[in-house]
Amino acid sequence: MTGPDRSKAEPWRRIVVKLSGEALMGGESHGLDSSTLTRIAIDLSDAAALGVEVAVVVGGGNFFRGIAGADKGIERARADSIGMLATVMNALALEFAIEKQGQSARALSAVPMPSLCEAYSRQAALHHLAKGRIVVLAGGTGNPFFTTDTGAALRGAELSCDLIMKATKVDGVYSADPKRDPTATRYEKLTHDEAIAKNLAVMDTAAFALARENRIPILVFSILDAGAICAALQGKGRATFVSP
Repeated sequence: MTGPDRSKAEPWRRIVVKLSGEALMGGESHGLDSSTLTRIAIDLSDAAALGVEVAVVVGGGNFFRGIAGADKGIERARADSIGMLATVMNALALEFAIEKQGQSARALSAVPMPSLCEAYSRQAALHHLAKGRIVVLAGGTGNPFFTTDTGAALRGAELSCDLIMKATKVDGVYSADPKRDPTATRYEKLTHDEAIAKNLAVMDTAAFALARENRIPILVFSILDAGAICAALQGKGRATFVSP
């Protein structure tokens, strides 16, 4: 199985971090935890300080999940639209938290709402990245029936990112949910084809397929510890590297 030696820091030029809404809850049952938001903002700012151009695709599950809404009787397209609005709330909060660290940031939404933030376009995102700003991407793909994982893979391809960083609550990809199955084994390296064939649920199949088509590697790591993003970028700590 091919893959780089993660013991050596890779010269990543531009990355997209997929951050779930749930990651921003900390120990809360929903919404935003201020200390967790600050910790992640510091980590993103430190990553930018390494000279890496950083884009962040944020989810909205801490406020509303489209699939959960559909399960409660709201039609899926409408439920997903509500979920997109939730991602904008998270993006605005994260933009502010990053700027409090002295690092410039811009929130861009795939669902235009110009009174709140800039509308997403590839040109605008590339402009802000070139200026050293962290770009916080909200609204998913702007369409229902697509997850924010797929949104991260899409933005990674559009923005010519070298790496997709999937921030999770576990330290990599496992053969099964390690919280439910104590016999689950952790993968150090995988290919996109293997991840799809094994139906590994850390990202949806559409996201894996889009990353595979555009030959963008995926690094799956835990966001629970301070400095997790920088550590993963520098090849430290536990993570799973999914290669083309």
